[in-house]
Amino acid sequence: MPKLQKGDTAPDFELQDQNGHPVKLADFRGEKLLVYFYPRANTPGCTTQSCAVRDNLRLLVARGVSAVGISPDPAKAQKRFDDDFSLGFPLLSDETHAVAEAYGVWDKKTLYGKLHFGIIRSSFLIAPDGVVMEAWYKVSPGDTVPNVLDAISHLGTPT
Repeated sequence: MPKLQKGDTAPDFELQDQNGHPVKLADFRGEKLLVYFYPRANTPGCTTQSCAVRDNLRLLVARGVSAVGISPDPAKAQKRFDDDFSLGFPLLSDETHAVAEAYGVWDKKTLYGKLHFGIIRSSFLIAPDGVVMEAWYKVSPGDTVPNVLDAISHLGTPT
């Protein structure tokens, strides 16, 4: 599956959020956007990753970055995840994994010796014009926010 690289146009999407509202990439035109993909809501690594985004959301927003999380979970599971951890930002349901495929994060994985397809935990920083500023594949749950903060600090973004 092809991987996105810096300078590529971010694949467009429209997905349902945890509250049943449609969210489009185009909704974020004019601002930077952190798009991160996680395998499954309410699991340890995904909780670590999402809570780190929640805990740093004000800092990200102050630096001009909004955030959305995407997983193949149904909107109802995303809602429980948001309610359980008071995440407070859009969690998008990609049940058909079409968006994950477009971003190159739906791939073969091995779990307990069995091969299956699933989300490769990844994150992307999208520019205000919809171009990929940075792409991080196989990211550790705790590295999502530091990666973004490091990337925008190198852009000279005001603090």
